[in-house]
Order: sequence, then structure tokens, then C-alpha cells
Amino acid sequence: MKPPKFAYHAPTTVREAVELLAELGDDVVVLSGGQSLIPMLNLRLANPTDVIDLGGVDGLGDVAARDGGLDVGAMVTHRQMETNDLIASTAPLAQHAAGFIGYRAIRNRGTIGGSIAHADPAAEWPAVVLALDGAITLTSAEETRNVAGDDFFESLFTTAKRPDELVTSVHLAGRFQDNWGFSEFQRRTGDFAAVAVAVGCVITDSSVVEARVALAGVAERPLRCPAAEQALTGPHTGGAAEVAAVARDSFEPVGDSHGSSEYRKRLVFAETHRAVAQALGSDIESIANA
Repeated sequence: MKPPKFAYHAPTTVREAVELLAELGDDVVVLSGGQSLIPMLNLRLANPTDVIDLGGVDGLGDVAARDGGLDVGAMVTHRQMETNDLIASTAPLAQHAAGFIGYRAIRNRGTIGGSIAHADPAAEWPAVVLALDGAITLTSAEETRNVAGDDFFESLFTTAKRPDELVTSVHLAGRFQDNWGFSEFQRRTGDFAAVAVAVGCVITDSSVVEARVALAGVAERPLRCPAAEQALTGPHTGGAAEVAAVARDSFEPVGDSHGSSEYRKRLVFAETHRAVAQALGSDIESIANA
């Protein structure tokens, strides 16, 4: 199928883009990579009157160091996240997770801002944002505001972003650069994750003093697991398996055509086990009998 007719807009500044959003009303969509939007247009699942293309907006493709972490522009592609040296040194968890997204062609076009605004609960970036204590910068014609990742993702494809706002950048903390882990299960290479787990922690004197454990694919939005974070914090004598068991028992994921609830719970254990073991630098124990 072909997309429906719409008016196409190509602003060159953030100010121009947000003024278009304010002017055009609710039946407008934003193109920021298009790896989700273009299929929706072609299948007539989206029928906008206007499309605002952010591809030519100055400044949205920048990556900059700030406050020990990174400010990543909304139009930075998955491939840039995978290959940028500053990201590799400051937020290696983000660099590693980028390589799991789709195929090379998708990573070349898709963007971090587009993925976060789309808020697919099985996508990698929302979970990474939670694990790296991220914050989202939202810009409208009236104001610019920052929303913590924990408050940004609300439900299935639903966020705290208002219709008149753009995601313009994402801040990722840098304090987890030495101890992090990421693991996910895909039925086929390039598929969305059935379950993905991102872990960030700070270790001082052989003790975990701060921990983030975030999961995708277990609910209608990405979630942190406070119980697993508590189990991971401290001298950590129990090992990765203990933390993984706590994460498994913290969720009742809904079963679907790709697997039952019990199957997903086993995936939560397995992927959390791997991610935590990676973050702690320990060998992965056998999970066959979990």
C-alpha cells in the first residue's frame, strides 16, 4: 500500500519545528528516522494531515559531554550510538545495546529520539535510559523542560510528551561506565526483544553502592525493578543468580503468541542473570535448572 496524502514540512531549526507543531494541531506526526512511522503510514495505520521531518533540523544530531554524562541529540542514529567514541567511553552500555537494534539498515536510519518518543515497551532505548538514570529534554514553542526517564514512559506507546512538544535530546549519566550489563533474547536476529535487561551499578571497595536494573518486554512500559536493585546493592555475596531470581519473582508478564507468562519469567531470570554477571565482572553460572 501507499501512504495517505499529507502535507510535508522540512524545518531547519527547533524553533521552526515546534512552531509548526503548535500551528498544525493534533493531526500531525513527526518523522525522526521513520523506521516505525513509515510502515504505519504505508499500512494506513496512521493518517496524518501533516508530516514534520526533523532530518534537516540543525543541532539534533550532536553528542556532547555534560555533567559527567552525555547529551545525545534526538536525531542521533542507532548506528552513531554504536560507533561514536564519546558514547563508547562515557556510556558503553548504550553503545553495546545499540548493536541489538534491528539490522544495519535500520540502525543507519532509526534514531534514539524517535525510539524514545515511540515508546515501544520491547525496545532497547527506553530500558537503557532507565538503567543510565536518563532524562528526556522536551521542547515546545512555550518552554523547554526535562523529564526523568522514570516519569517519561507511562504506558503502551504513551509518554509524558505533550502533543506540542518534541523530544530534542536525551541525557545519559556517565557514572555507570565501569560496571554495566545488557542482555536480551530475540527469537530471530533483528526482532524486538522478548525480554531485555539493562543493568548499571557503581562499585566502591568491592561493594555495590548504587544499582539500576531495567527491563523491557515484561509490561506495557519499560520498568525498573527496585527489589532486584536492592538485592544487587551491598557487598553482594549472593551472586547474579540471587538478583535474577528476585527479578523473576517481581513480574507477572502477560503471555502472548511468542510465549507464555511462565516462559517470559524464565527469560527474565536468564537475561537478568547474564546482565548482572556482566556488570559485576563475574562468570555466568549455569542457568539450565533455574
